[in-house]
Amino acid sequence: MSKILFVMTGADHWTLADGSQHPTGFWAEEAVAPYEAFKAAGHEIVVATPGGVVPTVDKGSLAAEVNGGQENADRIAGVLASAAELQRPLSLEDVRLDDYAAVFYPGGHGPMEDLAVDADSGRLLTAALESGKPLGVVCHAPAALLAATGADGSNAFAGRRVAAFTNAEETQAGFADKAKWLLQDRLTEAGVLVDVAEPWAPHVIVDGNLVTGQNPASSAPLAVELLKKLG
Repeated sequence: MSKILFVMTGADHWTLADGSQHPTGFWAEEAVAPYEAFKAAGHEIVVATPGGVVPTVDKGSLAAEVNGGQENADRIAGVLASAAELQRPLSLEDVRLDDYAAVFYPGGHGPMEDLAVDADSGRLLTAALESGKPLGVVCHAPAALLAATGADGSNAFAGRRVAAFTNAEETQAGFADKAKWLLQDRLTEAGVLVDVAEPWAPHVIVDGNLVTGQNPASSAPLAVELLKKLG
């Protein structure tokens, strides 16, 4: 059994361009699908958040219409309710990468608020990338890559191919004209190579030990790729 670190947002809102706060957190499917896959493979999961706060699920991600119906929405909510790891997160600043075989970042709009500017997370991501350990990041969680900067200001992930939530998807979700910035644009500005596929279709990119997914539908196939790397 290996330990897999889930680094999750501690934010319960996303500050929009007009200063208003959109209630959010992590996206349920993006945590649950990998959680179930890793547990089924016999791995232990440890959750860490900025400040060790219990992560908030985005209520919108529990709706029937984004989970293929009420039955699956209820199942996902049930998994979250029974996942004891979510109730006792470590503080991100106390995490030692050496304790884990792999690192995974689920998305939701929350990471746009906190992980995008979290220096502890940025250092962890840089170390994980350099370590060669499997590193999975999905949907809006690649916002955390923006904080992985060196002393010279360059991004540790510059030149890497990634999948991330696209401008087209943000537009279709109704937030592109409300956001302070768009993830695809900001990653591109940092020198990260964003590989764009059809909106909402599963899309996973493997670049060395880095495995990234474009959207919620990519979380389960991303987990499969991460498990392959764990062998």
